Amino acid sequence: MELREYVSILTKNWLLILISTILGVVAGAGFSLLATPEYQSKTQLYVSVRSGAGTTSDMVQGANFSRQIVNSYVDVIKTGVVLDPVVEELSLEMTGSELSAYITAASPADTALINITATSPSAEQASEIANAVGESFKNVVQTQLEPDVDAGMSPVNLTTTQPALVPSTPISPNVLLNVVLGLLVGLAIGVGIAVLRNVLDTRIHSLSDVEEITDKPLLGGIIDDSDVENQPLTMKHKPYSPMAESYRTLRTNLQFLNVDQESSVFVITSANPGEGKSTTSVNLALALAEAGSRVALIEADLRLPRVSKYLGVEGSAGLTDILIGKAELNDVLQRWGRTQLFYLPAGRIPPNPSELLGSDAMKKVIAELDESFDYVIIDAPPALAVTDAAVIGHAKAGLLLAVASGSTKKPEMEAALATLDHAGAKVLGVIVTMLPPKAAAGYGYGNYGYGEPKAVDTSLEGSYEQ
Repeated sequence: MELREYVSILTKNWLLILISTILGVVAGAGFSLLATPEYQSKTQLYVSVRSGAGTTSDMVQGANFSRQIVNSYVDVIKTGVVLDPVVEELSLEMTGSELSAYITAASPADTALINITATSPSAEQASEIANAVGESFKNVVQTQLEPDVDAGMSPVNLTTTQPALVPSTPISPNVLLNVVLGLLVGLAIGVGIAVLRNVLDTRIHSLSDVEEITDKPLLGGIIDDSDVENQPLTMKHKPYSPMAESYRTLRTNLQFLNVDQESSVFVITSANPGEGKSTTSVNLALALAEAGSRVALIEADLRLPRVSKYLGVEGSAGLTDILIGKAELNDVLQRWGRTQLFYLPAGRIPPNPSELLGSDAMKKVIAELDESFDYVIIDAPPALAVTDAAVIGHAKAGLLLAVASGSTKKPEMEAALATLDHAGAKVLGVIVTMLPPKAAAGYGYGNYGYGEPKAVDTSLEGSYEQ
C-alpha cells in the first residue's frame, strides 16, 4: 500500500479517528479522576561502624565494612522481622508480608546510605510508615543482627540523616501523562480501525479500484446526485449538473469505442440490482440523442422494468408482444418528445424472459434497429441474478457493466465479468455509477463549464420513423 493510499484512508476516516482520539483523552482523564491517589514518603539512614582506636586505618576499614554490609541490610528491611513490629505499632489492617508491597529500600552505589520509601493512599500514613520502618530496622540491626554482648552496644551504628516528611502532592495518578497516553492510544486505535476497515472493505469506491480488478476499458464515472432517485432523468431535469456532464463524457468515450465496432448495439447490465444500470441506460440514450444521434432504447429487463416509469411512458405493450408475434416493431416503438430518442417498452412480464431474449425474434429486432439507428441501448437485468444479459450479448451487442461505487463488491464485479465471459458475451467496458465527486478527481469527470448544453425537449411525442 502506497503512502497516497494511506493518506486517502486517513482522510476518508478522519471523523472516526477524531472520535477515537477524543475518547482516548476522555478515558485518560477519567482514569486519573477515578484512580486512588498514591503518596510516597522517604527516610534515609546512614550506616557506620564504631572503631575503638579511632585511627585512620580503623576508620577506613569501618567505612569499607559499612559499604559491604549495606546491601545485605537493604534485603532485610522488607522482611517480617522489621515490618511486623511496624504493623503492630501503627495498627495497620494488614500483615507484614502485605506491607512489604508498599515498601521499597535501596542503597545508592558506593555509599553507606539506605533509602526507605513508603507508599500509601494517605500522605500522613506514608510518612508514619517510612519513619516507623526506619526505626524498626535500626532496632533490629542493633539488637539482633549486630549485637555486641561484651561492650554492651552494637558495633554498627544507624543514623537517620533524613526523616520522612508528609508529601504535599501524590505521585499518582499523573493526569497530564495519562491524558497524553490516552490521546496516543486513541489515535493509534482510530488509525488501526481505519486501516482495518479499508483492508476488510471489498466494496468498489473509486475508479482506480476498477482498474485494479480488470483490464476492460473504464468508460466513465457517473457523479452521484442526491436527487437522482426522485428525478432519474438527469439529462432532462438537471442538464448543467456534474452528473449530466458525466453522461456526456460517457457518450464521448462510447463514440470512440464504437469507431472499430461493426455494431452500435450496447447492452447495459450490472452485477446486482440497484446499481444504477437503468438510470445509466436512459440518461446515456438521452445524451446520445442530445448530440444528434438517432437512438433506440430497449427496455429488456423483462423481470423488473423501470425505464417506462422513468420516461413516463405507457409500457403495457412492447418488446414481449413483438417476441411472441402479437405486434410489429412499428406498432410499439415510440418517439420520446422532440428528441431523436425512440423507446421500446418491455411490455407484459412473461414467465420465460431468458428464452424470449435469446430467441431468433430478439435477434431480428436488434438487427432491424441496428440498421435504422445510430445507437441501440438495451437495458438488461443484472448479470449475477439471471442469464438474460449474457443471452442478449450473444447477438451483435456489446455489453457495458455498471458497478456502483460504495455498493458493488470487488468479488461481485469479478464474478459478473467471469459469468459474462464464460457465456461468450462481449464485455466492452465498465461504467462506475454513484461516484462521489472526490473519488472522480484526476479522471476529468464533472462539469468544466465550457458552455451550457441545450436542454432536452420532450414537449411532443411522435411515432417511429425509418
